[in-house]
Amino acid sequence: MTDRSEQLLEQVLAAKAAGQPLRIVGGNSKAFLGRQADAESQDLNVGEHRGIVEYNPVELVLTARAGTPLREIEAALAEHGQALHFEPPHFGDSDTLGGTLAANLSGPARPWSGSVRDQVLGIRLINGNGEHLRFGGQVMKNVAGYDVSRLQAGALGTLGVMTEISLKVMPRPAASLTLVREMSAQQAIQQMNARAAEPKPLTAACWQGGRMYLRLAGAQSAVEATAAKWGGEVLDQADGFWRSLQDQQLDYFKGEAPLWRFSVRANAALAPLPGAWLLDWAGAQRWYRGDAEQPQLEQLAREAGGQVSLFRGGDRSGEVMHHQPQALAGLQTRMKQAFDPHGLFNPGRLYSWL
Repeated sequence: MTDRSEQLLEQVLAAKAAGQPLRIVGGNSKAFLGRQADAESQDLNVGEHRGIVEYNPVELVLTARAGTPLREIEAALAEHGQALHFEPPHFGDSDTLGGTLAANLSGPARPWSGSVRDQVLGIRLINGNGEHLRFGGQVMKNVAGYDVSRLQAGALGTLGVMTEISLKVMPRPAASLTLVREMSAQQAIQQMNARAAEPKPLTAACWQGGRMYLRLAGAQSAVEATAAKWGGEVLDQADGFWRSLQDQQLDYFKGEAPLWRFSVRANAALAPLPGAWLLDWAGAQRWYRGDAEQPQLEQLAREAGGQVSLFRGGDRSGEVMHHQPQALAGLQTRMKQAFDPHGLFNPGRLYSWL
């Protein structure tokens, strides 16, 4: 365990005095996210600020410093039969808790177990004025400051330097089983949404390469009864498949072609685009690899009730996030000014204007 909060605070105050922009770095496993980093920014290393501060298995709450590697947290939870139910992706051994929240990354269980944003109880944050503030709490009943804590989800570090995060943890399921069936993408969208509407122990649903995958997890009796009712081929080595999907290690994710992420209505029809698709979250999260222009993809995303972003690869000097309406862009600008009035933290990482 290493507490570097004083050193981080001193560096922020020095940057404020010098007008020096800062690039927040944890494990650096997610450097590919967002727009190109500002070449003039100085690294602020949060990766050495690490360690589990408090873990109460009975209360299902864990507090850790932002630079704590995910693998250390997951190992500690596994000793007590618990886990992070939002299934954070690992892009390497250096993934940190702070980076996962800043990127708002969640795995296949997200529609059923909630996102990382939903699990956050409270944070400590260094703002652009060099103030070390606490928001939220360390118990599930504490509602004060929830919105401020959750604002950090997906902000890519543009609102401040997170130093400490408290979040909910959950018990591991007693049993798990995955069913597979061959079908088209559109058939899978209809089938996954129908299954998701049933009161069954469904915890993941995806389609890739002409096959639909449904993961059941919970009590042994409920899992077996649902599998017998739904039918399908039982997948061997299912944990490995879901882990590969979670960590983007499937063959689909390999290669240099731009990877686009759609977040849309789960039951929306598949967009008529040439290229390869992978559908996750019962169709609510859709990955696309193919030749297309961002304006075209944004229009298709809007028609499907959602947004699209350039997740990996492609030209990252321009905008990579879905263009925001003027009202929402104005709100984000005011939040940035409130948390980081001097524009120190990750300038332009999320949007060129932020």
